[in-house]
Amino acid sequence: MRKTLFFKVLIAIALLVSTNNFASESEASSDEPKQDIKTEIKEYIQHHLQDSHDFSLFSYTDEAGEHHYVGFPLPVILWDDGLKVFSSSKFHHGGTLAEVDGNYYKLYHSKIYKTDADGTINYDEENHPTNVQPIDFSITKSVVMIFLTCLLMFWLFRSLASSYAKNGSVPVGVGRFFEPIVVYIRDDIAKPNIGEKKYARYMPYLLTVFFFIWFLNIFGLTPLGVNVTGNIAVTVALALITFLLTNLTGTKDYWKHIFDPLGDTMPWYGKIPIYIILVPIEILGIFIKPFALLIRLYANMQAGHIVLMSLIGLMFIFKSWIGSPLSFGLAFAISLIEILVAVLQAYIFTMLSALYFGFAAEEHDHDHGHEEEPELAHL
Repeated sequence: MRKTLFFKVLIAIALLVSTNNFASESEASSDEPKQDIKTEIKEYIQHHLQDSHDFSLFSYTDEAGEHHYVGFPLPVILWDDGLKVFSSSKFHHGGTLAEVDGNYYKLYHSKIYKTDADGTINYDEENHPTNVQPIDFSITKSVVMIFLTCLLMFWLFRSLASSYAKNGSVPVGVGRFFEPIVVYIRDDIAKPNIGEKKYARYMPYLLTVFFFIWFLNIFGLTPLGVNVTGNIAVTVALALITFLLTNLTGTKDYWKHIFDPLGDTMPWYGKIPIYIILVPIEILGIFIKPFALLIRLYANMQAGHIVLMSLIGLMFIFKSWIGSPLSFGLAFAISLIEILVAVLQAYIFTMLSALYFGFAAEEHDHDHGHEEEPELAHL
């Protein structure tokens, strides 16, 4: 019953996507200078890397010169002297202004600015817009993919748990594929880095973050073209969760190592000159670790999409029977590599998170050196 409902929802979404052609724009007027192909490819890549307030699958230009987008609009939620909620179709992909309660809003470079009835954008000396930006809580394309990934993970692993209960803890169907991965994360990532005693408390997060990043990376390689993990806001959020879990669950030994890394190896007056340099480095390391997490994931996924789109763009530049097939072959090879990178980046993020958790959960046996003293005294 649950599977039937899930497939019905998927069919409804597919029908909505395929039939909803909700916006069209006229091409640029003839008096505007036409961009060369390299500039168009560059702008297309930049557009692909950005988030959007509508879910567009593809676009085309008809014989009349009108540009059509196939997809569906998303809700725009702004806080500007109160809550403003409207459909992103009002923007017509940035071609028109959205008027809400007498206020005008313009979509400019994937950001929403408050403007006048003429859509004026003011700039400072460095050519940055100075218009007021309302607080944006909109459901963007990336947010939709995050929701879909969460629902997919919930449905998938809920179904796996039910099948385990029905079949005596024996995996069936797709569970035979995912069980070795779960066991690997437990036995080869969590236990060695965190320890047998405390690994279980971190396992829910490690499994969640691994499959969450992996699924989003794979979705980014599909024709949906949603580069969620290439959005630095997403990677910052993931790294922030690892940062909070690491430091909020840290033991006394963890914090003692940061503020007293030399321990009792030398008298306190001898450690003062060393700690002037050493302790600030240890404190800085608390913030460097999550920063390395977010930059590694963000940069690798962003670079992969840029390289792939650039190779595809070369086909339109060469326009020859030698250059175009070569570009296609390289793009296909990079796509295969990106499939490996998708799971590799999820693995690295999970591994480093487990390593940081291991540092936080570490406990030293302070009484180990005194265990044999009674026996020695007896002798």
